[in-house]
Amino acid sequence: MKIGVDYYPEQIDSRMWKSDAEEMAKIGVKAVRLGVSAWDAFEPRESEFYMKWFDEIVELFAHYKIEIIMCIPIDKPPTWFFEKYPESIRTSASWRRNRNGKHDHVCISSADYRRYALRLTENLIRRYGKNSYISAWQVMNTPEAYACCCENCAEGFRKWLMNKYENIEAVNSVFVGNAISGRYSEIKEIHPPAFYRRAWRNPAHTLEFLRFESESASEFLREITMTIKRECPSAKVTSNLDLDSDYPDIYKLYDFMDFASCKNYPSARTDSEGNAENSNAFRLDLMRGAKQKNFYVMEEISGAEDIMSPSLKPGMLQGYSLQAFAHGADTVIHSRWRSSCFGEDMFRQGIIDHDNIKGRRFNEFTELCQTASKLSAVTGTSIESEVAIMYSYDSDKAFEIQPPSENFSYMGQLRSFHNAFSHFGANVDVVSSKADLSRYKVVIVPSLYVHDNKASESIYRYVINGGTLIMTGRSGVKDEYNNCTSSVLPSAYRELIGADVTDYDAVGNDTATIKDFSGKTYECSQWCDILTLTTAKTYAEYDDGFNRCCPAVTMNRYCGGVAYYVGTVCEKSFYEDLVGNVMMQTGIPKLKDLPDGVEVTTRTNGRDEYIFFFNNSGRYVTIPLPKAMFSMIESKGKSELELRPFAMDIVRK
Repeated sequence: MKIGVDYYPEQIDSRMWKSDAEEMAKIGVKAVRLGVSAWDAFEPRESEFYMKWFDEIVELFAHYKIEIIMCIPIDKPPTWFFEKYPESIRTSASWRRNRNGKHDHVCISSADYRRYALRLTENLIRRYGKNSYISAWQVMNTPEAYACCCENCAEGFRKWLMNKYENIEAVNSVFVGNAISGRYSEIKEIHPPAFYRRAWRNPAHTLEFLRFESESASEFLREITMTIKRECPSAKVTSNLDLDSDYPDIYKLYDFMDFASCKNYPSARTDSEGNAENSNAFRLDLMRGAKQKNFYVMEEISGAEDIMSPSLKPGMLQGYSLQAFAHGADTVIHSRWRSSCFGEDMFRQGIIDHDNIKGRRFNEFTELCQTASKLSAVTGTSIESEVAIMYSYDSDKAFEIQPPSENFSYMGQLRSFHNAFSHFGANVDVVSSKADLSRYKVVIVPSLYVHDNKASESIYRYVINGGTLIMTGRSGVKDEYNNCTSSVLPSAYRELIGADVTDYDAVGNDTATIKDFSGKTYECSQWCDILTLTTAKTYAEYDDGFNRCCPAVTMNRYCGGVAYYVGTVCEKSFYEDLVGNVMMQTGIPKLKDLPDGVEVTTRTNGRDEYIFFFNNSGRYVTIPLPKAMFSMIESKGKSELELRPFAMDIVRK
């Protein structure tokens, strides 16, 4: 369990380097991330590489035995590069190139950009690849599958289509069929769909373009990774993902890397009672699922994100780092040691602010480093889950292209189930549509909108062999190309679900009511499937409107397993009640009476189990334990836990 910081020596007076490194070592910083934005410092003029200054900083941290995460800063080329190659700047849908001075403004399809990025990578790996204090290499910061409309991307998209479909007739059959005189006679007639008004964009065309941009990003980073591996085969390589940007398919991106990494900026906002606005637990589990193993947080929130952001409340800086450990992070790097006095990030707070005074955040960070030092026994542990939620990148993007109703949220459905299982202390994996499901007792498949043959076969095999499945509405609607199927919904899953969708109502922000088998009622919204049973039984039915008494949620026994279908989007209590019933039926242990806002996860080494209790709320809470357990934080036995706001305790089971 390591705590580290981002450090930007190129932005700091070199006379402060030694005292900073000495202070980090003193308080227990174990890792430092360097080089994030330093391309112009490494290569201030074309082909003039200047790295002696960096040799000094690497030697300094090695002296203090602080390991280094070395960044290849290829996402931010220098100004001189864009002056020479302006066609390498991203192009918007209105055919306007972004101007220099903005983060992430380069087009990764540019051959000139790729050539220079590879050259920088080669220089860095040859110079520092054998340094034993460099523990990992980060290639690119926040890679994106940005919908660039430059001619590089347009031509790349055309080549990608021809490689996939071989001829224009096959492309036409997928894109347009015989619709709206939209057929293409030559491949050169096809352009990035972002040129068109949103309502005019062809869903099949648009999804294929997003797939192309995602694969282009992954293919480029594969090339960078292989460049590092050729020079230094033992190098550990990752990339830092931002789940708020146009990120590529995470499962393809990390397939060829050693581990996954991400930004982690939980909201510092609280409600009127001081409770956290939301939790980042789902995102952390999503990142762990990228390779289905432990990961790094490469940027952890250290304070206000910018001038308009609220300050971190006491306990948040430490609590959110420990929350990341609870969900499978092995290393957490805080976003910066010092607040910058320059540039667009000058109001993104570091551990030490502009005035160089060691204030509240520094003191809390010091306490965090001390806490992490007590967790050596947890090092090498991982998370084992009996529950999985399937995430489909294609379905996620298809819903972005064509939202089915006002405020419909694909990710919101994944979060609803994740929150419900977390409410009872269950570990949850978030896995790809290609994942092996056989080791899970319960699998949730929300809105599998775009058909995936491998996923379909895996889902059927899972239920046939005794698994418990929960699917939700808008499943089986599209074929693999994002065109509507002509089958009765839920299409490929009709037999499994044991019910047909005979009508539906895109209710959006309007609300309806459902009543379950016990007579309990819940509010629902966004979408209402009207179901006709074939072999299934009704779990809940609509209790008002024109579809009153029609099934809304069903349960079907299929071969050795059970398949539930939730045809609407419900309030929080419904998911907790449904999940509670399913956990009881499948024998998954369930913690009862956890206070609202308390999150529980378990890490294990196969012999010992370590249970993390995180109070993600603004209230003091008391949690009784079933028996006395040893607290890793306070180094003593406890029969109950008392947690202040945003605090964590870890007990050995």
